[in-house]
Amino acid sequence: MLSEPPISGASADAADATHKAGSAASAPTSRRARGRGPLRASSTVGAVAGVLSLALALSGCSSEQSDATSPASARSKAGDDAKGKIGAADCAKAKCIALTFDAGPGKDTGKLLDTLKDKKVPATFFLLGKNHVKKHPDLVRRIAKEGHEVANHTWSHPRLTDLEPAEARKELSLTQDAIAEITGHKPTLMRPPQGRTDKDVSKVSKELGLSQVLWSVTAKDFSTTDSALITKRVLDQSDRDGIILLHDIYDGTVPAVPGIIDALHKRGFTFVTVPQLMAPAVPKPGEVYRP
Repeated sequence: MLSEPPISGASADAADATHKAGSAASAPTSRRARGRGPLRASSTVGAVAGVLSLALALSGCSSEQSDATSPASARSKAGDDAKGKIGAADCAKAKCIALTFDAGPGKDTGKLLDTLKDKKVPATFFLLGKNHVKKHPDLVRRIAKEGHEVANHTWSHPRLTDLEPAEARKELSLTQDAIAEITGHKPTLMRPPQGRTDKDVSKVSKELGLSQVLWSVTAKDFSTTDSALITKRVLDQSDRDGIILLHDIYDGTVPAVPGIIDALHKRGFTFVTVPQLMAPAVPKPGEVYRP
């Protein structure tokens, strides 16, 4: 099940309760709730629906998620003229896994890049625009220069399914432009905050040339600073064609990465970027991908 905290783009550098609980006062009104009258929770059906809604919100999983395509399915459907670039290994034959980092860059991203460079491991970085891309342009530039995939995680980390399409487009466009200004290239991948997407979000993503990438492995590193626990959670869930979700803004995460890499290498995994995991297929704008 998908799980990711409602990070606040304005304060993600300070990993605090805001990351875990979000800010209810600043949350936009859902486009699906606008215009509705007061709700009466007197029936059993209403109570059950409320419990289910709460469970979904806490898990980060949305009932509005679009159908997702797995990396294996994407590869199998690729035509002979597919142009996706294969990385260190052909993932149709090798045991590949993709390491991804959300909500940075932050104070520890430089150390993370040192580790990845030392171990010759590529990764995919889903960057936040506000207070991250704008604050750390040198790190954004370094991520791109060292061969990692630079991707979009919105401007301020709202739930895109709560926004009108024009607002969602602005959240993604601002980050697209900020990254392009630094690297010279606009991302082709995005990760919707909390993994929440729907038909409207998919339409906006398609218009902006962005594929949507979810995940299969999470350490819930927003809930602990215990690097050993983060490592264990990742290793327990990792499988072929997996996409690992971590956050390089939390104190326990970056110290856990060397051990995660070493352990997965011993298990025979090859690390690749998300596009390399799909190759020779090329991720399609608007489509949702998840192992």
